[in-house]
Amino acid sequence: MYTFQSRAAADLLMLAATAKHILQLLDKTPGEPGIITVAQIPGALETLAKAVEDDEARRKALEAAIQSPDASVSAKAGAESAELGAISLRQRVAPLAEMLRVSLAESKDVTWQLKK
Repeated sequence: MYTFQSRAAADLLMLAATAKHILQLLDKTPGEPGIITVAQIPGALETLAKAVEDDEARRKALEAAIQSPDASVSAKAGAESAELGAISLRQRVAPLAEMLRVSLAESKDVTWQLKK
């Protein structure tokens, strides 16, 4: 479990796997306490938005492939879709993205730490 904190927002708890994935998207080191400075927040928001777009495009492509008349293509797409899970990246990053927006507006850094 990770805790994200900002003086501009309430603490945000996130499951370790999700937080690790998001931190890797942001080129941050998971597992260690860290910071997203006010100066880094706009870039972080852009990175998250791009990752969400890519995730949604991948999900759409998989939906189309599942409808394929070729059973092997359909099966492979179904397996990949199942691996992605029902919760989209948009849903997973939304709380952190909101924390980042509020923190940027109030010029406050965002920090995180792994709760053991």
